[in-house]
Amino acid sequence: MKMRPAVVVVAVLATLGCGTAPREPQTLSYEQFRAAAYQEPDTGVFITNGDELAETEDDLAEAYGRYVAGLEAPVQVPDGVMPLIVNVVNGKDDRWAAATATNITYCISSKSFGSRYSAVVTAMNSATATWEATANVNFVHLSTLDGSCSATTAGVVFDVRLVNTSQYLARAFFPSTSRRSRNILISSSSFGTITPYTLAGVLRHELGHTIGFRHEHTRPESGTCFEDSSWRALTAYDASSVMHYPQCNGANTGDLVLTSLDKTGARALYP
Repeated sequence: MKMRPAVVVVAVLATLGCGTAPREPQTLSYEQFRAAAYQEPDTGVFITNGDELAETEDDLAEAYGRYVAGLEAPVQVPDGVMPLIVNVVNGKDDRWAAATATNITYCISSKSFGSRYSAVVTAMNSATATWEATANVNFVHLSTLDGSCSATTAGVVFDVRLVNTSQYLARAFFPSTSRRSRNILISSSSFGTITPYTLAGVLRHELGHTIGFRHEHTRPESGTCFEDSSWRALTAYDASSVMHYPQCNGANTGDLVLTSLDKTGARALYP
């Protein structure tokens, strides 16, 4: 999640002023697209759209292709579609199978977080409980692995670790991501002053990605921050969604919490 006013990878494409029509987006070249992405020094993955990842250069090129294709043929959302949108890969919803969805295991690196470890455990407990109370998903903290928790830890779906970067508050992954990149990385800046957001609120957003949900602001109704059209609408557009960046014409002015439409969408994907 990138909550600062710095541009999201393609946030420069269009803006929407009060009472004005959105500007026609200007297509970025691949070189511009790549230059706007952040490459993590320790993992080598590319971060686009604030907190979404492309594992390799080839994946980044594919992400660019989806972005261009989306500009040429934007998604048309049918009338009456009941906001969340799910990521789509090869024409299929990017979601966990039922058996995994009810046993999404993770560890939290006590070594990397140090004195902040308890705060992360508390925030993760709060954030996971919100999604669990909404949809048929269950996150399981395997605390016995916390002492050796890393990107190579076996026996967990993902790991949670600390990083030092100003590029994002945290970043996550989608279900289709390979294990080596299935991490929630929390920046040390998330432990500073991020009012009105809380660490639990940031993690509610990131956990939404881990179960397949895209940024709400990539939808045409946002008028800015377009990413691509590789998604399927589960509900109507929601500017207050937990998956919507406030700086992308979002209506959420407090902490990041699930709206009633978020809950409707989550139950639709994981009934």
